[in-house]
Amino acid sequence: MLGKTYDAQVCSIARALEVIGERWSLLIVRDALFAGATRYSDFQRSLGIASNTLQARLDGFVEAGLMRRRRYSEQPELYDYLLTDKARALAPALVALSEWGDQWATDGEPPILYVHSVCGAGVTQETVCAHCGRIDDPTEIHAEVGPGMPLDRRPQGT
Repeated sequence: MLGKTYDAQVCSIARALEVIGERWSLLIVRDALFAGATRYSDFQRSLGIASNTLQARLDGFVEAGLMRRRRYSEQPELYDYLLTDKARALAPALVALSEWGDQWATDGEPPILYVHSVCGAGVTQETVCAHCGRIDDPTEIHAEVGPGMPLDRRPQGT
């Protein structure tokens, strides 16, 4: 999607950005995930994105396994773009980004609310400690070398 601009990074955030870090990518996933968009025309109408950019993103999502194509018309040849589990797993990240935007990038009330379709209550995203529960202060979080870090990239002594 972005080109291999993060090759020197050994980081899952950088890897994720290679797939979904382009300006329109998360908005396309947002519309598919939360607004039910599946057709090229749905995305075009909602986003006002340039045709070549939209087609490149949809093709890239299919190639990356975030979407699959399903033909719904022979003449003209038209496709639905359906989210895979891989793309649906982005829902918590999108909710978290929305919450951040509501707090730090929006004046006034949130423009969109996320609601649990089963019970109607609001949906939020939390960072949770696997041992003791919720973390309220982000300074309590630090990064450590994980098992996937190549040996030649590990800091001395780890």
